Amino acid sequence: MNKATLTVSMLAVLSSLAFAGAASGKTAEEIEATGTPEQKGQGVARELAARNTGFKDLGGDVEMTLKDPSGGEAKRRFNLKVLEKADPESGDFSLIVFDAPADVKGTAVLSHAKPGDEDEQWLYLPSARRVKRISSSNRTGAFVGSEFSFEDLTGNDGRKYTWKLAGKSACGAATCFDLEATPKDPQSAYSRRVLHVDAQEFRIQSIEFFDRKATKLKTLTYDNYKKLNGRFWRAHTWSMQNHQSGKSTVVSFSSMRLGNGYTASDFSTGKLGG
Repeated sequence: MNKATLTVSMLAVLSSLAFAGAASGKTAEEIEATGTPEQKGQGVARELAARNTGFKDLGGDVEMTLKDPSGGEAKRRFNLKVLEKADPESGDFSLIVFDAPADVKGTAVLSHAKPGDEDEQWLYLPSARRVKRISSSNRTGAFVGSEFSFEDLTGNDGRKYTWKLAGKSACGAATCFDLEATPKDPQSAYSRRVLHVDAQEFRIQSIEFFDRKATKLKTLTYDNYKKLNGRFWRAHTWSMQNHQSGKSTVVSFSSMRLGNGYTASDFSTGKLGG
């Protein structure tokens, strides 16, 4: 069984969405040439996944800026770690630990993606000095006051979505596939996501999130792409705009590194708060 990975949420350009027998090395023209819109959507998603697998692990230092409609800002700093799992039946791990400001310092979120099953997440709050399991019903809540939700943080198995190629559109100077991802989970906050994926390099340019009433809720835009290790394109700036509240969150990487030698033990619940 082959493995290919990506996410369709906050970590969409960093960690994983698993597909069994994922395609590799197909061009946009080859994917568009045959099949139904659903089969073409699967083809785009699989190719996007195939081009992102094999990075092993990623670490980065991040600044998060929260903005309100009146122009007020609040800043957070955190460290992000992602571990790609070699087994396609074992989802990727991610860990976020906040460094600043003082009121969130030490707060940590650990995520274990579970292909074909419910993802697992834990929250460590230093004020309470305890680790709390995040239930599926609470994953739609805001992550430390940002426009990202806990649901946006987890890796996502491609089998948890139905895919459809809805068409193509201009995205800056490039042409993008408009790729619809409809979650099968009835507890998801979203009725669908629309990924705009450039047809040349298969990089996600933006993701539109639609709420359960099918109204556009948020748009996540990726900028400042850089190629790491000569192969993996990774966006260093993510901007999430909430169209209903007027609030936004910008995530900027000051560093991003592959091949850090992380192991599964670095992502155990016992390491939270340690």
